[in-house]
Amino acid sequence: MQLAGFPFQVIDWGQIAPTTHPGAPGTATWRTITAGTARVRLVEYSPGYVADHWCAKGHVVLVLDGELISEQQDGSRATLTAGQVYVVADGDGAHRSHSPRGARLFIVD
Repeated sequence: MQLAGFPFQVIDWGQIAPTTHPGAPGTATWRTITAGTARVRLVEYSPGYVADHWCAKGHVVLVLDGELISEQQDGSRATLTAGQVYVVADGDGAHRSHSPRGARLFIVD
């Protein structure tokens, strides 16, 4: 990941328009800033959210609130709560998110 194109700025997430992405079930609401190929996002998963796809993109994910289960395609899982982070490189195994009780995340990818 290269963060070229991001000038110094203060982000007021309340001023960033949300977009809604369906899960299988549930929804993910994203507030996104993009520069070049990098994104910075504040993401909220509804209770019961399950991603509708496997993702091979690299991420740095900080759980702000709630609980996140990151499932890897090989069947392994990691459960994260507020204050915990996971990192994964591009192409380092497909993964998808679950959030039984809902979660709020800060993601850089």
